[in-house]
Amino acid sequence: MEKEEFLQVYRHSMAHILAKAVIELYGKENVQYAIGPQIDDGCYYDFLINGSLGQDDFKTIEEKMREIIKRRETWTRKEVSKAEALEMFKDQKFKTELIVDLPEDEVITVYYTGDDYVDLCRGPHVENSQELMNVAYQVHSVSSAYWRGDEHRDQLQRIYLYVFPNKNELKAHINMIKEALERDHKKLGAALDLFMFDETAPGMPYWLPRGWKMYQALLKYSREIQSLHGYTEIAAPLVNNKKLWLISGHWAHYLNNMFIVPGIGGYAKADVNINDVAETLNDNSSSKNVKIQAGSVIYNREELDTMAAKPMNCPNAMMTYKRTNHSYKELPIRYSEYDVLHRKEKSGQMNGLFRVQEFRQDDDHTFVMRSQIKDEIADIIAIADEIYTTFGVTYRAELSTRPDDYMGDIEVWNEAEASLKEILDEKYGVDGYEINEGDGAFYGPKIDLQIKDALGREWQCGTIQLDFQLPHNFGLTYQNSDGEMEMPVVIHRAIYGSLERFIGIIIENFKGIFPFWLSPYQVALVPIRTEHNEYAKKVEEALLAREIRVEADYSDNNMKEKIKKYKNYKDPYILVLGDREAEETTVSINVRGSNKQIQNVPLDKFLEMCDTLNNTHALELIQSLD
Repeated sequence: MEKEEFLQVYRHSMAHILAKAVIELYGKENVQYAIGPQIDDGCYYDFLINGSLGQDDFKTIEEKMREIIKRRETWTRKEVSKAEALEMFKDQKFKTELIVDLPEDEVITVYYTGDDYVDLCRGPHVENSQELMNVAYQVHSVSSAYWRGDEHRDQLQRIYLYVFPNKNELKAHINMIKEALERDHKKLGAALDLFMFDETAPGMPYWLPRGWKMYQALLKYSREIQSLHGYTEIAAPLVNNKKLWLISGHWAHYLNNMFIVPGIGGYAKADVNINDVAETLNDNSSSKNVKIQAGSVIYNREELDTMAAKPMNCPNAMMTYKRTNHSYKELPIRYSEYDVLHRKEKSGQMNGLFRVQEFRQDDDHTFVMRSQIKDEIADIIAIADEIYTTFGVTYRAELSTRPDDYMGDIEVWNEAEASLKEILDEKYGVDGYEINEGDGAFYGPKIDLQIKDALGREWQCGTIQLDFQLPHNFGLTYQNSDGEMEMPVVIHRAIYGSLERFIGIIIENFKGIFPFWLSPYQVALVPIRTEHNEYAKKVEEALLAREIRVEADYSDNNMKEKIKKYKNYKDPYILVLGDREAEETTVSINVRGSNKQIQNVPLDKFLEMCDTLNNTHALELIQSLD
């Protein structure tokens, strides 16, 4: 078998061993067993058991599993009718429910492990438990899980198991998990004073002074790159009238994820024809009694006073383009935007900075002729190459195609998907990217860029979306070279994606030890005694004049306490300033991650070094000035 197939079969088989072990330990009459699929690093199984399982039970379960494997029991597959299956599992309510839900003509299979344990399962599995003798495994956690994800159903105990082909791979995985916990951005974000959350604004981060400085450094870098590629930055309202979202299609396709602000007339119905509603944009009457017909529905104007916080920047960019006439000579027109966005998420889905309800994107909407699509996307990919290289991460591309709830003409979708596929074929080769069927945006297919961090984990950040739908909905045009009006194509683009999520990723990638150019504070000043404060302030002024982020401790605290504080904040360079430094206009440098001090470096030379690190966006610190 291929390694991936091998892992699936062995992990799924180990789930059955886990279930059998729990039943033998706690008694068949006391255990209701539900489902037990394989997952990326092992498997889990859900149980309803009297009493709570904890870490004290993990070794006991592992030992019972080991005992079962050593019995070298045969695994037997059997096909049964629905009636036979119901009789087999008549005392197991979760299995019974699964069987009842199956079609009458379904081929039902069960697997026996030995003679005393049977499970409802499609398989495949090993032929004998002895095949699992050398598999390395470990029970690592137990958590609560509602049956079928329904909070109104039984609350089960989910036992998780790591499963790997050998002990070395298991050990490496456990070390990686431990390392990931140490890199947890929520833990590091608090320790480094970067951001906080409060129950008064669920999923909406408060950016603290240090974190906001890093945030601004990211924005500055993005703006610098975009300015070199001909982007123009705009800003637009954060809250828009419902009419805009009806035209864009968000009201029909994204309403459940939007924060709604009802108008005087409350919520308006959503079953409207977007082309009819588009005509109302030019209706300037202020009377609340004006009747507006949209499809089969007639609204009072006050009903259309409903507002929504924007979850995306797209419609605002369309309106910005629509404000005036355009010629083919102007295209491409690139509108970058960093406005705040709001998307409503379920409370259980929010996770630190990775999943929030308020965020910014390094967003762009570029308006192009069809003949310009290929070159424009090639330029976007070049930007992505440059930015991701700056952070020391690699990436791979995925093509996400038409979803079930797509908007527009299927022939236009086919054309858009073919265009993106041709671009990817040329850039990465036919086998150099993956196709993600059905995961495109509702208005167009997209290229997703998955970056890989220091632990080998992948994160979807960048996206390039080709859109023929919104220009049509908003009636966008430009005058072509023949003097005729033609519809532009829109390319939606982000490289960081959500800045909040990207910051969470880089916190974990760098383990809070950021490159010089990105660090909240780049230099910390430690006057040895208060009489050295005057020179330290001169050094601070020189650093600020170069736009180098600096913090200083002018208190009469012990020098070692000051240094320790800044080391805890992981500042790249700590300058210790005393008599000699003041006399000779030099600095003595404590370099982050080094126990050595570089003494008596001319201040001008240190300033030049900082400029170099900022201008090159270097990943590594300069350790020596020899």
